[in-house]
Amino acid sequence: MGTASAYAPGHLTGLFQICDQSSDPLLKGARGSGVSLDLGVYTTVTVRDAEAMSWSVKINGIDTKGAFVSENVLRRFSGRISPQEINVEHWVETPVVAGFGSSGGGALSLSLALNEVTGAHFKGLEAAQLAHAAEIECKTGLGSVFAAVRGGFGVLIKPGAPGIGEAISYPDPSGLRVVYLHFGPIPTKEALTDPALRAKINEIGGKFVSELQRNPTPERFMRLSRRFTEHVGLVTPKLRALFDKMDPAGYPFTMAMFGEVGFSVIEKERAEEVAKLLESSFPGYEAIVSGIDREGAKVTSESN
Repeated sequence: MGTASAYAPGHLTGLFQICDQSSDPLLKGARGSGVSLDLGVYTTVTVRDAEAMSWSVKINGIDTKGAFVSENVLRRFSGRISPQEINVEHWVETPVVAGFGSSGGGALSLSLALNEVTGAHFKGLEAAQLAHAAEIECKTGLGSVFAAVRGGFGVLIKPGAPGIGEAISYPDPSGLRVVYLHFGPIPTKEALTDPALRAKINEIGGKFVSELQRNPTPERFMRLSRRFTEHVGLVTPKLRALFDKMDPAGYPFTMAMFGEVGFSVIEKERAEEVAKLLESSFPGYEAIVSGIDREGAKVTSESN
């Protein structure tokens, strides 16, 4: 019997370009820009030898039959390891199905923990690439695994899995905070398979990524992300009300791709006042202030 745990940070994407034409899942992905949070997914894997392969998955303590990305990762590992009984527990600190990269973070932290405890012996970035391929196949994300591996606040300038894609970073983000308010979910799979929405995304997504590549500043990120949000046309009435409240107050907000989430990357000195204004304006909803993760995904406890 053995146990291992791993962590992957959550991530909020402000704008992106879909780059999924390749037949190779490791070359599929996105160009885009977003910020990693100091909130994310913790995954613990416990294994014991068995006569046949089996597994169970819990998310925040609840048995889950529809953890499609996690099960995809488990199937990919099953051909490389001896029969084992595998118990997976995901603890997600951010809302799920809401644009925080929890599917990719769950896949990545699971892959890292499985690699540690099962003796699969994936080397370097291979375990992360496996998680990327699983998410691409499940259509729950494009670049969230790459973002979770890297952490930080950056611009993904070349699509692909970790080790293939390329990114640049914004200047030192230590003086910044992320403030967000979550209203509800928007399933990424539905969004990524909608032809009309895909066309709108790619009309300007690549152009905005190139602009950020030339001049990566937090202010430009917020401005272009908001323009992207308005262009793709997914702003809900609640998000519109949030924008209408925060814009006149001088606080830039945009929408998470994809979730009914308004967020801002703002100076840490202003973060608490922004959160207070959000909560007073939208009673019953909690505004969260998060730091920016700068380490990326990691194994947090080794096999024993």
